[in-house]
Amino acid sequence: MNIVGNLAKRMIERAGVPIRVFLTLNREEALRGADFVTTQFRVGLLEARAKDERIPLKHEVLGQETNGPGGLFKALRTIPVILQICEEMETLCPNAWLINFTNPAGMVTEAVLRYSNIEKVVGLCNVPIGMEMNVAKRFDVDHERVRIQFAGLNHLVYGLDVYVDGVSIKEEAIRRLGESSTVKNIKGQDWEPEFIRALGVLPCSYHLYYYKSKEMVKKAMESETRAEVYSGWKRSCSSAIKTQIYL
Repeated sequence: MNIVGNLAKRMIERAGVPIRVFLTLNREEALRGADFVTTQFRVGLLEARAKDERIPLKHEVLGQETNGPGGLFKALRTIPVILQICEEMETLCPNAWLINFTNPAGMVTEAVLRYSNIEKVVGLCNVPIGMEMNVAKRFDVDHERVRIQFAGLNHLVYGLDVYVDGVSIKEEAIRRLGESSTVKNIKGQDWEPEFIRALGVLPCSYHLYYYKSKEMVKKAMESETRAEVYSGWKRSCSSAIKTQIYL
């Protein structure tokens, strides 16, 4: 709590916005009277994530927390918790917006819409804005000048058209972005320019799991999973902190 809370405080201070941050592990205290509720949590922590990723790979199927069996595993743990939060919101902050950033974002958000009384809910994903920022970088323009017309679910969105200052640049964007990936954690494959041109729209990086599934499975089986990478990073940080304390 303190690590994330203090990070939020530093970000707010740097942004220069008039926001105060209060830290609590009491959900009732956090929800009471809220105007907005943002959710980002991982039931089972990294240990569960590692199983989500490794169990499918044992059967030569992609293990990934937003799509496929791994996404379903995570959804089955996560949806009961998000619905419990929704029940508490109905009592403690019935007029609040729920902004969900918990993966698998599509399934979790749909569960809220179908099986709770919360109507003001948005499923958030940073892939679309990442695609816009990638276009801005490729064309060397401010991100505010770029807009993409999207279609599809979170993590499976397509860019149907691309605009700079309201003018379509889709064909040139397809040409420039044909060999680029937009999400740093999806590695090992690139789009062939011919494929992107034939597709006629901009796919997001998560589409690699579908259009190039065999290649992605092979790469995943030869590499550490995301959970294993983060677990190693976490252990390294803990060792470094302990070393500093002992010194």
